[in-house]
Amino acid sequence: MRAVGRVLVAVALLASVSACARAVAPDPRPAATPRANSQPVTATMMDLIGGNAGRAVEQMGPDTEVTLKDVSGKGRSVGDPVEWKICETWPGPNRQITGYPVVLGVVRVAESCG
Repeated sequence: MRAVGRVLVAVALLASVSACARAVAPDPRPAATPRANSQPVTATMMDLIGGNAGRAVEQMGPDTEVTLKDVSGKGRSVGDPVEWKICETWPGPNRQITGYPVVLGVVRVAESCG
């Protein structure tokens, strides 16, 4: 039984040494270097006016930073985006997205954009 205990201790020590070695190992990939003439990535803003904010956020995907803003004048925070509809966007429909976050101006589904 003592031999089994020693083997388990040895395995545990080797595992901890391996884990430490992995944590400090340098990244073998070369570092990215910016180009002198690089341009910001651009995309075209979809026409989302009148659509559901929850579906729009899903449609834009997880890589797009989106902010929802209550444009009713009531200054409410937007909880569940599915309960809100889009009245305006920044940038506007069919305009170039050159910066983030994309802002969706929203009101509750039952309200009018007015």
